[in-house]
Amino acid sequence: MTAPNQPTDDLSDFAELMTHEQEFLSPRDRVDPEVRRKRRRRGLIITAVCIVVVLAAAGGYVAWALSTPVNPPTVTTQTPQAPAVEAASIATPPAGASAISVAGADAYLGEAASGIWSSSGTGEPLPIASITKLITALVILDATPLASADDPGPTITFSKADHDLYDRYYVLGATIAPMPTGTSMSLHDALAAMLIPSASNYAEALSSHIFGSQNAFLGATRDWLAANGLTGTTITEPTGISPRNTSTPADLVAIGKLAAANPVIAQIVATPSITLPGAGLLYNTNGLLGTSGITGLKTGTLGEGTYSLLYTATLVVGTADPLAVTGVILGGSSRDSVNAGVIAALDSIRSGFHAVPVATSGQEVGTITTPWGDTARLVIGEEASIFTWSDTPITVTMDIKTPPTYRDGSAVGNVTWTAGPNTVTAPVEIKGSIDPPSEWWRLTHPYELGSMTDARG
Repeated sequence: MTAPNQPTDDLSDFAELMTHEQEFLSPRDRVDPEVRRKRRRRGLIITAVCIVVVLAAAGGYVAWALSTPVNPPTVTTQTPQAPAVEAASIATPPAGASAISVAGADAYLGEAASGIWSSSGTGEPLPIASITKLITALVILDATPLASADDPGPTITFSKADHDLYDRYYVLGATIAPMPTGTSMSLHDALAAMLIPSASNYAEALSSHIFGSQNAFLGATRDWLAANGLTGTTITEPTGISPRNTSTPADLVAIGKLAAANPVIAQIVATPSITLPGAGLLYNTNGLLGTSGITGLKTGTLGEGTYSLLYTATLVVGTADPLAVTGVILGGSSRDSVNAGVIAALDSIRSGFHAVPVATSGQEVGTITTPWGDTARLVIGEEASIFTWSDTPITVTMDIKTPPTYRDGSAVGNVTWTAGPNTVTAPVEIKGSIDPPSEWWRLTHPYELGSMTDARG
């Protein structure tokens, strides 16, 4: 019954009806209140269990998603290309023949460089003119060696016959130096008078004094040439005034090395000028001494078209030690052209050694990308260059390791360039930082997580 003054509507009527539900049921359909309470209790228990299961599953997923490893970043690399380098061009002198040997650069130029590394023109014997005097000096010192570069050696006293050689060679147009009758000179100084101004009268007088006669000297010279394997060289007299004194470029390079290895000759031929008792002030005919690293050895000429130079040079090119160059030019048109050819050849060798830039700081060599969208670059950490000869091939290798963290500036490997005997390495660094994925990303990307990916695989 509705209480007085209480408002009614359809909903309240329905609630009232439900309250008296049991009154409308037949006796057979009515449920015992105790049974109904048990059923409700059972439903609540099942619901609670389901909720617990769902919550437990959700909690397990959250714990797994927040703690399981993620797939590592993908690292893509590209090894930098080796730079293309233009080949060095060795200047070739305009002459009948030339040859160059370079010692101390086998690792760059090849093992043959210390033999005949570069040559031009004919390999046949050509007139060597006053280069002959270098052979004369070597033969004399082989017979009468001096203990050191400062050892004066035996004393030579010049006779009237020696003095007469001055006039004889003057008439022949050869280079001469004073040799007064009765004057004395040490063997060392007599060799200097022969080699520095290229005095022909000293060459004949000295060789006759040491060997007793010109025939004996020539016999000793033939033996010396044979002993040193110089089969391409012919000597008919000690001065070089005869065009029959000939040699090949290869033989002359070998002779130049023998002369440079003799401390007495090496010191004399490196002397620009000298003053000697009786002979006076003498100047070296090799005007290139001290130019482009030239240290010796001997000029020669029989006139136009026969200008020659056998030379040694020390080249500072950037290698651990300077290079020792021995070279020869035969049959040049003039002294100036020969000298210019030598300087050009040496300069071209020197310029062929260079530092080749191979990397710049910040140069990109790879990228890092993550499943959660972060990116970073792999860059070379510093500029690099490699010292090499000419267009020697440059090989490049890159070694990248997986870092524990991906932070800006972290070193992850290196790039190595190799050319000839030299190797240079530059570090590879991360440019930009990779942050760990957010919790939300982990929860919403289960299939990007490492263990689930593994499980699916």
